[in-house]
Amino acid sequence: MSLQGNLSVERMCQLAQVSKASFYRSLQERTADNDEMEVRAAIQQIFVEHKRRYGYRRVTQELRRRGRWVNRKRVQRLMQEDNLLAVQPRAFRVTTDSNHELKVYLNLAARLKLTAINQLWVADITYIRLQKEFVYLAVVLDAFSRKVVGWALDRSLGTQLPKAALEMALAARRPVPGLVHHSDRGSQYASADYVRLLERNGIVPSMSRPANPYDNASCESFMRTLKREEIYANRYEDLEHLRTNIEAFIEQYYNRCRLHSSLGYRPPEEFERSLAPSNWPAAMVMSFLRHEEIYRADEKKGSAIAPPTIGIDESPIGYSSVSCSPAELTSASPIAADCEAKPAP
Repeated sequence: MSLQGNLSVERMCQLAQVSKASFYRSLQERTADNDEMEVRAAIQQIFVEHKRRYGYRRVTQELRRRGRWVNRKRVQRLMQEDNLLAVQPRAFRVTTDSNHELKVYLNLAARLKLTAINQLWVADITYIRLQKEFVYLAVVLDAFSRKVVGWALDRSLGTQLPKAALEMALAARRPVPGLVHHSDRGSQYASADYVRLLERNGIVPSMSRPANPYDNASCESFMRTLKREEIYANRYEDLEHLRTNIEAFIEQYYNRCRLHSSLGYRPPEEFERSLAPSNWPAAMVMSFLRHEEIYRADEKKGSAIAPPTIGIDESPIGYSSVSCSPAELTSASPIAADCEAKPAP
């Protein structure tokens, strides 16, 4: 060791009248202190790089991606001690107006088992409050990779807003026919112009049940992330200033850098690059359970319970009540041969 010069450890301990165990223990404590400072510095660097958007879970994953295997409880403790608080969410507000007489479509998203990208897109609209006005943002996400494939920002809440987002997604991805597009029952998505654009590109419409956003959860989650990590953390001069920042957040940060827990803590673009290109147009799986099938499955498990009550737009028997007949469903299904329509009694 350079600190001991020509003296051995034993001789130094004799001169200082300390044990060798005390000497080595002091080295370990000094190493621990240095390691603690290095971890703190790395946490603060990640926190600043991501502009207070990361909590302790994503900071932990980012440290591991950089070669530091640190326990998440330790990261949480250090962030609390250093007062590194992530941007907090605000209260959720409902903005969808589904009180219209336009045609609505069967909810297909809940029945899909995705195996590749460009099988299911989810879409949603949210509002953003500026200093002097409200503006609206429409996005389209690929449900398999969670990547934002299209978005549009405008002062108007009309059909042209989500239509522009969809056109951007179509130009960027060029999906093959059979893709399912899922949204809420808002009048913009049910409008004739929007549905016509879907049909012209061979896309099958799908809509959530009333007051049930769970099948559109990935898009709702993105909206929450955008507002918490970008919108609420900054002030914008006008619409163009907001547009520039949203574009940077989506294209440069969210799609390319931000770790997504459902993707094994990888960014969407990195996750898509890990997929084999030959598997991208792979077929999805769709399943439908009848009331009696559910009941028989429960009997086999030994629990004789009554068949669950299912809404009319969930049951294949009631498709005609929501402007979708069994014949239309069969033609739209990727595995139509396995989904035979039940004949009317």
